[in-house]
This record gives sequence, C-alpha cells and structure tokens, in this order.
Amino acid sequence: MELVRKFISLSVGKPKEHKWKNKLELSGISKEKIENAFLTKEGFIGDGVANTEFHGGPDRAVCLYPYEHYQMWGKEFNKSFTPPSFGENICVSNMLEKEVFIGDIFSLGESLVQITQGRIPCSTISKHNGEDTLLGRIVVTGYTGYFFRVLEEGRVAFDSELKLVERKQKRVSVLQANYILFHGRKNRKAVEELLEVQELAGIWKKKLKKIL
Repeated sequence: MELVRKFISLSVGKPKEHKWKNKLELSGISKEKIENAFLTKEGFIGDGVANTEFHGGPDRAVCLYPYEHYQMWGKEFNKSFTPPSFGENICVSNMLEKEVFIGDIFSLGESLVQITQGRIPCSTISKHNGEDTLLGRIVVTGYTGYFFRVLEEGRVAFDSELKLVERKQKRVSVLQANYILFHGRKNRKAVEELLEVQELAGIWKKKLKKIL
C-alpha cells in the first residue's frame, strides 16, 4: 500500500533584506505560501536565493522540510513554528529524513524530482526564527530537511501528491548521510559508502573527497 504523504504547504519567495540583531542581511529564507507554481530545473518560478554558493542550483532546486519537526521544535523551544519557518518550498508529512534515501525519485504534481542531499543549515535559520540555539540543535539531530533535483519540469499545486517512483538504493538515508557529514567524518568506511551513491549532489561529493 502506497504511503500517504500529506502536502502541508507550497511556498516561494525572492531574496529580501532582513534586519537581524541590528544588521541588514539579504536572504531568501522568508517565503510565502502559494496555491501553485511551475517547477523548472533551477527551481520554482517566483523563488530565489541570495547566496548562490550555499543555496540554489540544479542539485538544490527544491527544499523540503518534514512537518513532524514543527511540533517537536515547538515543544523544545516553547513557541509556535509554522510552515515555512525553515525556508522550505514544500512542507510534507511522512517524509522524515530517516524514511527517505539519497537518489529516491518522486512524482511531484506534474514534475519528477530526485533527492540529492540533506540540507546544510546556516545561521540564517536561527536568526529568522529568533532562536540562537536552533541551528546547533538542527545539526545535532540531523533534522535538516533535504533537497531535490528536477528530472522533469511541471506545475505543482499546494495539494499535489508526492509519490515514490523509484528507490535507487537503501543503504544511505538522508538522516544517515547527515550524520556522516556532520558527525562521522572520521569513519572512512561510511564516507566511502556515501560517495558510492551516484545520485548524491556534486557539492557533497566534493566535500567528502576533501575529508578523505
């Protein structure tokens, strides 16, 4: 039986100036919920990033954040977090990092997407949510969300279905990949195993080769 993955929100946004701790910064983390958008190989029409070194590009065209984490962070920080507080394009339930694998291909509305990497979070997440320790907790837990590349372009609506089309491998989940990059760099065997995943994003391969 196909697992039901419930779409919670679809969001896009162009980079804007934010004032965090009396300092102006340009960031694309602040997105707005929309009803539908066309998804291209570079991302959703109407979406954008400020720092192209760490964000955007074909391997990071779509960002997903699992809905279940919202409740967990809410309890931990004793405040309400609502999508898209983590700057994600899509928020979906039943898509936890431990449940999906690098290389997984999904149909998303009219498009076809493939998981490429876990998200490498930056301090913008803490600043945007007003919680200095949030970034550290995301890194510790590995609850980062993750990125897709677009294999086939198409229109996506807020009530679209996300269906698994093909699973390329079952050795390395997104959560395992996050753990290796953040906490397991000295485990040569694990690093080498992650590098063997053909579908892994190019930037991660580069980082892992440097570690070796």
